Amino acid sequence: MHPIATSILLGLTAAAANVFGGAIIVQRSWERRYLRYFVALGAGFMLATALVEMVPESLELRGRSAAYLILLGYLIIHFFEHTVTPHFHFGEETHKDEFMHSHKGYSVLLGLIIHTFFDGIAIASGFLVSNALGWIIFLAIFLHKIPEGFTVSSVMLASGRSRGTAWGASVILGAATLAGVLIMAVFRQHVDAGLPLAAGVTIYVAASDLVPEVNKEPGPRMALLVFVGAGVVFLLDALFHGH
Repeated sequence: MHPIATSILLGLTAAAANVFGGAIIVQRSWERRYLRYFVALGAGFMLATALVEMVPESLELRGRSAAYLILLGYLIIHFFEHTVTPHFHFGEETHKDEFMHSHKGYSVLLGLIIHTFFDGIAIASGFLVSNALGWIIFLAIFLHKIPEGFTVSSVMLASGRSRGTAWGASVILGAATLAGVLIMAVFRQHVDAGLPLAAGVTIYVAASDLVPEVNKEPGPRMALLVFVGAGVVFLLDALFHGH
């Protein structure tokens, strides 16, 4: 299958996971506690994917200037999540008093739209470089897609929006993911910029959004899952690259 076609298909899959995550918070019958395991696995998997796979490939594609784009990607998400949107938390929002005003909920949504757009950029960039890199990046992103949809829906509910609006916000995140894939498909000749930008975003989400949520959990189980997530990347690396 052509790398762009594969990227679009997997972009749709990742988008569906966003929507499913939103359904979890909107439909109270869903069991939520298992999402913590996705967060922990996703943290280790994403961090290892960014540092072991995406950063070296970015440097090979663009040379030293890739480092500046990696930093820029990191700072873009920091700007939208913690400058435009102060007091952002990746996990379920429990401090409802912080989101009493609807504009706070929408500012969190804006930050996550930027984040998920770069998820799509990352998926397409990976497949444009190599099939193996594309699959590893997709798996890294897919692991946090359900908690991501869960997050945005819970924040919208905490800001006083309706259940329909909360679920709609997760649909928007899915659309932003697919938009990132399509934009990268159109501008595929700029994969040497898209991949390092996406690497910086991935590092930020793993280290600044996911790991702090894992660290809130008592006991070693959740922390150990971070190592499991990182270990899976090394197993996939050996499988795809044969070393």
